[in-house]
Amino acid sequence: MIMSHMNGYVQEASGQAKSHGERAVDCPGDDSCLVKSPHCSAHMERMQHYQEELKKRREEDTRGKHDIDPNASLRLRKLSQNPKVGIDNPTFEGKEKAIKDTFHQDPVAELVELLQALKWAHHCLGDAQSQQDVELIMQLLAKEDFKNAYSIYIAVSQQMTRVIPTSPLTAQAEDLCQEVQKILLSSQHKEGLELTALLTNPHLQALMKAHDSVAGQEMAEEDLTQYIGESVKLVRLEKARDTPLGATVRNDMDSVLVSRVVKGGAAEKSGLLSEGDEILEINGISIRGKHVNEVHDLLQQMQGTLTFLLIPSSQIKPAPHRQTVMHVRAYFDYDPTDDPFVPCRELGLSFQKGDILHVISQDDTNWWQAYRDGDEDNQPLAGLVPGKSFQQQRETLKKTITDSSQEHQGRLWYAKKSKRPKKKSMSTLCRNIDYDDILTYEEMSLYHQPANRKRPIGLIGPPNSGHDELRRRLLSIEPEKFAVAVPHTTRNSRIHERNGREYHFVSRPAFETDLAGGKFIESGEYERNLYGTGTDSVRHVINSGRICLLCLHTKSLQVLRSSNLKPFVIFIAPPSQERLRTLLASDGKTPKPEDLKEVIEKAREMEQNFGHFFDATIVNMDPDQAFHELRRLIDKLDTEPQWVPTSWLC
Repeated sequence: MIMSHMNGYVQEASGQAKSHGERAVDCPGDDSCLVKSPHCSAHMERMQHYQEELKKRREEDTRGKHDIDPNASLRLRKLSQNPKVGIDNPTFEGKEKAIKDTFHQDPVAELVELLQALKWAHHCLGDAQSQQDVELIMQLLAKEDFKNAYSIYIAVSQQMTRVIPTSPLTAQAEDLCQEVQKILLSSQHKEGLELTALLTNPHLQALMKAHDSVAGQEMAEEDLTQYIGESVKLVRLEKARDTPLGATVRNDMDSVLVSRVVKGGAAEKSGLLSEGDEILEINGISIRGKHVNEVHDLLQQMQGTLTFLLIPSSQIKPAPHRQTVMHVRAYFDYDPTDDPFVPCRELGLSFQKGDILHVISQDDTNWWQAYRDGDEDNQPLAGLVPGKSFQQQRETLKKTITDSSQEHQGRLWYAKKSKRPKKKSMSTLCRNIDYDDILTYEEMSLYHQPANRKRPIGLIGPPNSGHDELRRRLLSIEPEKFAVAVPHTTRNSRIHERNGREYHFVSRPAFETDLAGGKFIESGEYERNLYGTGTDSVRHVINSGRICLLCLHTKSLQVLRSSNLKPFVIFIAPPSQERLRTLLASDGKTPKPEDLKEVIEKAREMEQNFGHFFDATIVNMDPDQAFHELRRLIDKLDTEPQWVPTSWLC
């Protein structure tokens, strides 16, 4: 019952992850996440003849560009009605031919007619100034130079009207030139040699390259026609071996839709594909009715230029905005092959607890797109990782199911009780869990420690792991570089002790006041006296320019992390049980087998429950090697920036 609730809840949270199987069009992988969609004959029938319709409409539009409307101007209407043109055919096609022939035979015919009109106007004008202006125009028109210039103008105009700019025929002019050059290699004819010299000219090659660039852009953005109220567009993309296409597709009834555009791919960089676009053709191959597996296999075999015929998505696209990259540290392990809800398993990004992820897209709140830190060069496409809220919901449900199962098992021991326990609903169980208590991701930023303010080093580990010995060794070798915080106590000082050197001696009420105010990283009571390490003591060491060394308990980690001290916590893990026995024996200790097992079990428990607080881990296989590794980590803080919670820098 609870499992069915969980499945329904997660399916709802993951959106279409379960209802529509996505497939990355150019990423290899298994098919276990794909969903076979049913067939829809109505959509197929609607689109069967779209190719013929597009072709007919384009032919009609092209013919319309060359037709001449006789009523477009008074001049054309007059010429079409003039009996001097010698039109025997009463149809408009004959008139149009006669008009064109008239222009070709006598390009100055219009000038003669214009002169006659000006002479008639000259006689009609009564104003002397107007008559003088008309006379000047008539003198200009009568000049031989003007007639020649006008003849040239007419010839050029006629040529320009015949050459109508059209869309580019191809975007592979450069490739065609190279093919012709290969054909002409064996040619010894004069014309072939001249053509070879022309095609190898750097200026012509640059022209062809520029042509292909412009043609590719124009053809990619060209709207071909309107089909049943929907715009059909042509998109050209280059699919290179080193740059995947970066898109997933899904079936919606009989259609193949672009489901996701992945950051880093050719589709995302071009901006020509959008989520929800319906793919009609790829390189002339009809896609409608194909399963996403078939589309995947088809695109796997294609290289170079891909031509997509699409119906753009009818969804209102938000205005493009620059998304900032969010850096997070993962607090759980993730393997997409074990996740039944990942929308596209081939694009799932696996990671381990503690990895830094660079989240570059949160458009889908359930499935972010991210890169794993250090793998950007080997990861051309962003991978899919669970979104924070989605993962918190899943972890909440897992915890609810676990707690409910344990409660049910406990009730089996008391089956004879007369009162039946009330059944808790899933919503009630979920409300009892705070999402903020479930660790998924934490936003991180790079931080470089200042030269005069060193980060405190916190060493933590189970008893007998060697973390206290490493601290004493650092203090003895370089006392001018490392120091410990002076603790507080409520006991009385001894004769050789000085306030502020061995301890800060305070009254019990003052200690308890500071403890209530959160001023102690850790505290405890021994023989009715209180002891504790205060944040002010750690800050005093930092202000002196030295590195404060702390040996921590697990309960002090949260307090230290919540302070503004920016600690660097290193977990000192014990080695195997046999190696631990040897190390302790060298120090004169003879631990029992159960003691060794307890140390290793305690370390495992600490790492599982508090590992998200650890910045680094050192396995203490050998004291000298562990010490050198510890020094290396500390020195690296001076030379390399480190990832710290963004909240520390606010």
